[in-house]
Amino acid sequence: MAPDATSSAHNSSRAPEPVGLYPHARRAGNLLFLSGVGPRQRGQQQVPGVELNANGAVVAYDFERQCHAVFQNVRYILEEAGARWEDLVDVTVYLTNMRDDFATYNRLYAEYFQSNQPCRTTVEVNCLPTPIAIELKCIAVVS
Repeated sequence: MAPDATSSAHNSSRAPEPVGLYPHARRAGNLLFLSGVGPRQRGQQQVPGVELNANGAVVAYDFERQCHAVFQNVRYILEEAGARWEDLVDVTVYLTNMRDDFATYNRLYAEYFQSNQPCRTTVEVNCLPTPIAIELKCIAVVS
């Protein structure tokens, strides 16, 4: 089924390029659905704060740095699609290491969402498509 006239795709010129064939976001009516957003930076394959060995396996990572980068990428996508951080109503968080990273994520989340508190679900996954430790899936309401 094709999207109707009220549905439109949005790609950010500041967020990292998608790793597959999908837009950064799609607006349907007054809802804006963001595809999974990670911490990479536009034009770069290397993930901020990630050290890889010769085989490409993660040997160390700076989770807090990844969190800040993810939040910045979400903001880029929202702004270029006509929404604001305060318009977020639902956030799904994917972590690859819940035990070690959840407390840091929870602390940073509380800093970023002091005035706006969207619904949130946090799940652990065993890996993500690139060597990242966090990915966000978000929904915003656009006025």
